[in-house]
Amino acid sequence: MMGALLNTSATTVTSKKLLVGIGLVLPLLFSGCAIIPKPFTQEEVRARVDEDTAGMYLNQEPINGPVSVEEAIARTLKYNLDYRLKQMESALELGLTGLATYDMLPKLLTSAGYRTRQNEPGGTSIGIIDKQISLRPSRATQKNHAQAAAEFSWNLLDFGVSYYRARQQADKFLIAEERRRKVVQNMVQDVRTSFWRALGAQRLSKDAKEILDQANLALARSREAEAQRLIPPALALNYQRALLDAISLLNLRRQDLEIAKRELAALMNVEPGVVFILEESEESKLPAPPTDIRKLEELALLQRPELRQEDSKKRITADETRKQLLSMLPSVSLDYGFSFDSNNLLYNNNWFQGGIRVSWNIMRLATLPTLLKTQEGQVEVDRSRRMALSMAIMTQLRVSAERYRLAILDFKLADIGAQVDQRLASNMRASVTARLSSELEAIRTNARAVLGAYQRANAYANAQIAFGRLYNTLGFDPLPDNFEDDTLEILTGRIREHIKATEEDTLRMTSNLFGHLPTISITFVGVEDPVMQVRMKAQVAVLLARHQIDLDADKGFPFVLILQRIPNDEIETASWALVLEDHDGMNKKSAKFVTTIPSDSRDLAYESALIAAVTSTLPELRSWLVELGKEYQ
Repeated sequence: MMGALLNTSATTVTSKKLLVGIGLVLPLLFSGCAIIPKPFTQEEVRARVDEDTAGMYLNQEPINGPVSVEEAIARTLKYNLDYRLKQMESALELGLTGLATYDMLPKLLTSAGYRTRQNEPGGTSIGIIDKQISLRPSRATQKNHAQAAAEFSWNLLDFGVSYYRARQQADKFLIAEERRRKVVQNMVQDVRTSFWRALGAQRLSKDAKEILDQANLALARSREAEAQRLIPPALALNYQRALLDAISLLNLRRQDLEIAKRELAALMNVEPGVVFILEESEESKLPAPPTDIRKLEELALLQRPELRQEDSKKRITADETRKQLLSMLPSVSLDYGFSFDSNNLLYNNNWFQGGIRVSWNIMRLATLPTLLKTQEGQVEVDRSRRMALSMAIMTQLRVSAERYRLAILDFKLADIGAQVDQRLASNMRASVTARLSSELEAIRTNARAVLGAYQRANAYANAQIAFGRLYNTLGFDPLPDNFEDDTLEILTGRIREHIKATEEDTLRMTSNLFGHLPTISITFVGVEDPVMQVRMKAQVAVLLARHQIDLDADKGFPFVLILQRIPNDEIETASWALVLEDHDGMNKKSAKFVTTIPSDSRDLAYESALIAAVTSTLPELRSWLVELGKEYQ
């Protein structure tokens, strides 16, 4: 007993020393881990600036000639940094969508470690029945031993929550796509605005410079004539006032239009210092103002990216409610795995074990009424927001249509006024005499003619701007969603064809979102179970329908989904090949998706891998369908 007390006392002293040591060491550790703010050096900031500047204009085709409006739009779509950002955001959301589908698969948990301790483990024991104390210490664990384990774990409740989370992430991808569409629409409108204003300034810059030089010379001569009493002072002052008014208006119009070229260069992401000119071309025909506003309102409500984002948000809200309701159900966990322990004192050093566990937080049921009430409120908020947005879009459409009609009237008046000014200038040049008053009047008339030409160019640009605003208000896509891989030349040609078709008749414009993709027919290879084929086909059909791709078993392009399984001990490699063919079986487009799943997995694992494969290939599939549709038009 005395020995035990001495051991206890020694242990207590040792523990106190250990605590004191820890108390001395911890402050030193914390002081050494203190974080001191470190400002960026000038070299680091300069390196960042150089890196960003170099990346702004990377892989851009140089401007080798006059830039047409089609090329300006094409360069903006390919090189504009804002659009690149939206592309990357959309790609990121697509990647997260594919990642979210993996959460539905079982988890394979692996662990390994090594344990050591200073003294021997073990201890005494007390009998449960007789309360007898065993004073002979014993141990069943070595001081040093290694452990390792690999376990499959699958929680059915987590699977359900992950399923709805994956659906929500897919809808977030759709929202990112609509935002990207909106950026494209706004950029095309901005290019139309800047191009036609800049072209008007370019056409008249030479004439404007000549007239300004003549007007400034005439001002000086008028002041000299006034000082020498060659003409009456009142007449000289009237001429000077008229010349100053013409010069002021001419400078104002020229500055307003010439700034547009700088804006156009920024939209095309042209490097500062690069000089380019705009292609001289005939003014494109302005479509007639629309008359059937009701039809345009329906198109706008169907196509506007803002409202289509609200559709996706509505589904996200519904899935969030389903996810919360699902979390109130009992949780069922299944696990099975292999364990190893190097402890030589164990009877079995490796073993398989499995189990099933059911747990239920019944208290969560108390939140059900609040959850349902909150969901109803959120649905009403979403509905009210959509209604307010729809009303704003309808109002915006009617205002845009009226502005376009008035812009066309203004252009017609400016065109007639410019013609009258040109005729006046021609008549004045023909009748000018040697008299100073006659020469000053001719300069003033010529300045008025150039100003009229500027006003006409500005009115035409305003008409193009109004049409672009109307086009944007309707939510039309300038091009389908498959132009990213086009070369600059091909994209320019496609835009030229699209603009030509648009100019023919405004009301013949059709949506690129509804009915513009060909249909497909699905065939499975490597899936022997017919029930599994039917289930997979239904899931793929739902996914494609959400992306406006329809199925037609008789007339659709063959879409072959090939499953290949490569077993490897307890892990199996599942490979899905997706092949789209034309009706002749000649033109084939293919993609491949590879994943790993446990051997002898249920059909659900292969279905999840299939959905992930189709989701990751959706952008390519849309591009393939557009190409095949063109071939069979």
